[in-house]
Amino acid sequence: MEELFALAWRTLFFYFFLLAALRVMGKREVGELTILDFIVSIMIAEFAAMAVQEQSLIQGMVPILILACIQIGLAYVSLKSNRLRDLLDGEPTIIIQNGKIDEEAMRTQRYNFDDLLQHLRTQGISNFTDVEYAVLEPSGDLSVIKKEHGHDPNDIVYPLPMIIDGDIQHDHLRQIGLDAGGLMEKLQVRGYIDVKKIALCVSKKNGVLIVDEKDER
Repeated sequence: MEELFALAWRTLFFYFFLLAALRVMGKREVGELTILDFIVSIMIAEFAAMAVQEQSLIQGMVPILILACIQIGLAYVSLKSNRLRDLLDGEPTIIIQNGKIDEEAMRTQRYNFDDLLQHLRTQGISNFTDVEYAVLEPSGDLSVIKKEHGHDPNDIVYPLPMIIDGDIQHDHLRQIGLDAGGLMEKLQVRGYIDVKKIALCVSKKNGVLIVDEKDER
């Protein structure tokens, strides 16, 4: 009876401890698991199971706290470093553009046609030619932008940003046939001189830029 009570107490303790740890790490841990998040989740689950059954509370808490601190630290650093963020989380990949499947992108991501069609069906799309953009997210989800019949297709926003947190996304620019010099010319016409002051910049298919400046601090 005493052993059952101890097991119940440890289970209850680690339930609330893990709940608090995951809340501290952020909603992203539950809502969109990247590869790194998935690895951390598995390790936390393993350490928690071992702690409930065998180890002392302190021995069980320490590795979980270390993982939580590492994850929080990497999250803060990646906010300031696009390269680290891309390395840890991966980059989104355009799979369909203007109704045309990019087979090379699919091969690079080891993404097959069965996966693609299944994801399209779950979003109520049976014909891939009705898709303006389909983007494979780092979490493995497929984000789909459908063609809007009756609307000007040039008014559709390109799904990948040109600038993120003051850094020009050169890979994204290449995908639409634009370089950094051409982007800067467009920005200067709009009155934006310092790219570091831009939080986010996206482009419509007609070339019109949508810019969000950084908040003044």
